[in-house]
Amino acid sequence: MVINKKSKIYVAGHNGMVGSALWRNLESKGYANLIGMTSKDMNLRDEQTVKNFFEKEKPEYVFLAAAKVGGIMANNTYRAEFIRDNLQIQNNVIHQSYVSSVKKLLFLGSSCIYPRDCPQPMKEEYLLTGALEQTNEPYAIAKIAGIKMCENYYKQYGSNFISVMPTNLYGPGDNFDLNTSHVIPALIRKFHEAKITNLPEVEVWGTGNPKREFLHVDDLADACIYLFENLEADNLYSYGVTHINIGSGSDLSIRDLANTIADVVDYKGVVIFNTSMPDGTPRKLLDVARLEKFGWKSKIDFHKGLLDTYLWYLSKVK
Repeated sequence: MVINKKSKIYVAGHNGMVGSALWRNLESKGYANLIGMTSKDMNLRDEQTVKNFFEKEKPEYVFLAAAKVGGIMANNTYRAEFIRDNLQIQNNVIHQSYVSSVKKLLFLGSSCIYPRDCPQPMKEEYLLTGALEQTNEPYAIAKIAGIKMCENYYKQYGSNFISVMPTNLYGPGDNFDLNTSHVIPALIRKFHEAKITNLPEVEVWGTGNPKREFLHVDDLADACIYLFENLEADNLYSYGVTHINIGSGSDLSIRDLANTIADVVDYKGVVIFNTSMPDGTPRKLLDVARLEKFGWKSKIDFHKGLLDTYLWYLSKVK
């Protein structure tokens, strides 16, 4: 699909880490008619509010990056909110996109949709083949519902709605709150604060053995827009899958991650692993063969990406 650079594009969640990266990438590619609303201006959980917005603005294309997100502690603590809020947001935006005859919608999910003990690397076909990780099951179920909603709006109405599944993300705009953040921003903040206060050791949850894949958010944005321009719902669903994985194609242990971040931050103390705390899923590596076959590969070096993220964090701390 050739998209007119003047077409009105709505980025839901444009102030978040993913949404802002999408916005930057779209602007860099010459898309000049972007719209976004802050959560203060529009509550995506409210059906009538979302309906009014679509009727007024009439966006031609939609990126659905708005979501309630968090790390393992937040997911496990606010279980009801994670399933309720995400279902409400998805239902409203996807349905109103259909009602308003949006030409194309891209929905962003999460790699936690795959079974806890999923074969590695995780292929798109492995969705719904086993039990989910309990610590983030409510969030995962909401994201699975969003994927299935896009698929079935296509099947029933012919809506050009597609879904992508990013791996674990990091980068500028991330959440560095220790109670609700994901592992990379949490460790960056922990090691930085330990460095400036001369703490002799830093505690990391779990054994350090689980392996995780990470992707810089600017890489994700680039992949999303590449797929948005080159993948139609007809093509996606003809492959017998409901979504496309987006990842770097490689992973590392939490232990190696912690040591790498300590090096980036220049923390000289000791890293202690608290084995009484949960590890979460043993391994989460996406199979990105289908994405690479479409012609896109990750470009941002991991160490450089971590350093850029740390420098962004320092700019906000100051």
